[in-house]
Amino acid sequence: MDSAYLSALSALAGSATGAFSSFATTWLTQHSQERTQRAAQAVARREHLYGEFIEEASKLYTDAISHELDDPSKFVHIYAIVGKLRLFAPSCVITKAEEVMRRIVEIYNIPSAIYRNPADRQQTNFDVLKAFSVACRQDLGV
Repeated sequence: MDSAYLSALSALAGSATGAFSSFATTWLTQHSQERTQRAAQAVARREHLYGEFIEEASKLYTDAISHELDDPSKFVHIYAIVGKLRLFAPSCVITKAEEVMRRIVEIYNIPSAIYRNPADRQQTNFDVLKAFSVACRQDLGV
């Protein structure tokens, strides 16, 4: 084989190797960045849903302390939030959210006069969201 051909072939092989390396590096970098971005978006989505659930549960809880359940449609929004949580959150968080909803319904069924008596208030666990909040923190790694 002529040395000119060998030289040209070597140059072409070197160029092809360099181009492939550049392409592979760019693709791997973009793939890694996209994966990191998707993970950050998933965490942000769950944080938003957790906050939305806490707000809605707090409203229902304060209403349950002072009223009886006269309109079950009050639970529509929180039930929808739990449905969204089922799409994105781990099962431990969903279980705690369902427990919060169940506890709020129980509180609606307790006469509101119980919460006016200081002795009864000391025996009642007012923090219905604590277990849910702890599960959320564990999920988010905070």
